[in-house]
Amino acid sequence: MTERDWAWRRRLRADPRSHAVYRAVVGAVGLVIVVVGLILVPFPGPGWLIVFLGVLVWATEFAWAQRLHGWGMGHLRRWNDWLLRQPVWVRAAVGLATAAFVGLVVLTTMAFTGVPAWLPDPVERVLVDLLP
Repeated sequence: MTERDWAWRRRLRADPRSHAVYRAVVGAVGLVIVVVGLILVPFPGPGWLIVFLGVLVWATEFAWAQRLHGWGMGHLRRWNDWLLRQPVWVRAAVGLATAAFVGLVVLTTMAFTGVPAWLPDPVERVLVDLLP
């Protein structure tokens, strides 16, 4: 990005009132994104990714969020680097454990909400018999 791309932010920051409103909006938008992500964390899907996106929104305006985002990304990089150094069987075990956890979460969700009607009938019958 060029310096011209951020001219609008410099104009906002030049006026204390508009800067305060902008920071409040960034804070509120980031909070909504983080809360939605945290609600989605136990379910299959991108819960943590949404939380990181919310922190990234905050990091555009708040120094503490920049540090938090850097800390989280550092841990993610270290985990990824560690996992890539492991033998194939360890990576496979981590993948299987992750798949088992996601499957357990899906089954638990279906136990509370019911089996979706859009599933093929044989799969739906097995799940209805399996779930309490």
